[in-house]
Amino acid sequence: MSNISKKILGLIALIRPKQWVKNGFVFAPLIFTGSFLNYTSVTNVIYAALLFSVAASAVYIVNDIHDIENDRKHPKKSKKRPLASGLISVKAAIAMLGVLYAILFAGFFVFPKVVEVIAIYLVLNLAYSFVLKHEPVVDIFTIAIGFVLRVYAGAVALAVPVSGWMFVTTLCLALYLAAVKRRQELDQNGSDGRKVLEKYSISLVDRYAEMSATGALVFYSMFVMSAKPQLIITVPLVLFGLFRYWYVVEELDGGESPTDALIGDWQLLLTVLLWIIACGYALLPVKV
Repeated sequence: MSNISKKILGLIALIRPKQWVKNGFVFAPLIFTGSFLNYTSVTNVIYAALLFSVAASAVYIVNDIHDIENDRKHPKKSKKRPLASGLISVKAAIAMLGVLYAILFAGFFVFPKVVEVIAIYLVLNLAYSFVLKHEPVVDIFTIAIGFVLRVYAGAVALAVPVSGWMFVTTLCLALYLAAVKRRQELDQNGSDGRKVLEKYSISLVDRYAEMSATGALVFYSMFVMSAKPQLIITVPLVLFGLFRYWYVVEELDGGESPTDALIGDWQLLLTVLLWIIACGYALLPVKV
């Protein structure tokens, strides 16, 4: 493989397109408002998700630049991260960061309200990279708020309010994913990967995860029964998804990366697909 090809692959790895799966949360309001058959609504949410993907990649680059020395000492990150491995220079990473910020700046003139939400996400993650990720509990909540902002960006793109049910359910689900991520980091690498891990124990983050998963299931079920009773068919899918994810974490050593856990397990992928189909079918507008 030529040096140019390696550099291109390194730049792709730098922006972590695989992690864009997380921006699927932007589509939640589109599904629950039943707007998925409206061309304009779908287009607006797709643009919002793309802009959020650009922002997420910018966050990853800032974090990698900030953590480059620690990543070079990490057994896995020193090989996988393009900056830590030396595949991509800091100068090239900064140039890429400038391109991403330019795209977001241009996006402001097309979707100003969406980019305003994204700006909050960027500031929050700057605070996370430099300060908040060293604070126990605060670090988990910061990650979770990032997912809530994704849902909010989807609602802003549609010009609809975010329901309280959707807010609290998303928060609980994101706290569950973040707690499991910390659990797996502790289990697989001890406290070597992050300073904040020294302040956690596996039993503690297990309790955080269990509480958050229970909250997500309870609030989702209450939302369904009080506001969208036609979605009752999706509750077993949500329950199975939580069970399966925990199985992947405990027995298959997944969960350090929620994206890898989802992509790498066909049952989880199928569950998400069935949930989307079931929601679409149940919320399909009925013409009289």
